[in-house]
Amino acid sequence: MTNSTNLSEAVANMLLDVQAVQFSFKKPFQWSSGWQSPIYCDSRLTISYPEIRSQITQGFIQLIQAQFPDVEVIAGVATAGVPQAALLAAQLHLPMLYVRAKAKGHGRENLIEGLVKKGQKAVLIEDIYSTGKSTIQAAQALREAGIEVLGSVAILTYGFEFAKTQFEENDLLFYTLTDYTKLLVEVFKREGVSEETMASLHEWRRNPEKWRPE
Repeated sequence: MTNSTNLSEAVANMLLDVQAVQFSFKKPFQWSSGWQSPIYCDSRLTISYPEIRSQITQGFIQLIQAQFPDVEVIAGVATAGVPQAALLAAQLHLPMLYVRAKAKGHGRENLIEGLVKKGQKAVLIEDIYSTGKSTIQAAQALREAGIEVLGSVAILTYGFEFAKTQFEENDLLFYTLTDYTKLLVEVFKREGVSEETMASLHEWRRNPEKWRPE
């Protein structure tokens, strides 16, 4: 895991090693947005494997030191980004925050948990970029609280063009350890899936809103 190509391949294989990636074409997975998907990646499984979670944390460290060397606080996007942020903040000896999807309905009704210091430079930690909505909402919450958001990092991106556009329109830099294309390359190496299946997976990525099982 010494360069971006090796890192991307290694992380894709880690996800496959822990069976975080599942396929279902006849009965697709249903997203909260209503989309149907032939693939589901549960990156949360990686936190149960000490060796793998350590390597992912080291990958994040490499990425952040290269892209955001001025970071002063690590901010996790709830919920899946929180354990990744905690592991990373501990390794970097930096303070940590996390951002809820919505404010608590009791107590102090916090949207951001942790000690908020205006002017601090934060990097947002996600598990996976899909639509980008949760990451952008978290960035907006931090900015409204007076925190400078340098950018965001995640384990994987599905690579949707509209998500990329949303990040750009919200002036949010984003980087990942691996991506959907690399993941499919490693799947093909392991399982030798048919060209028809690969075509369907690529078609879903191009137009997830309208994709339907054949």
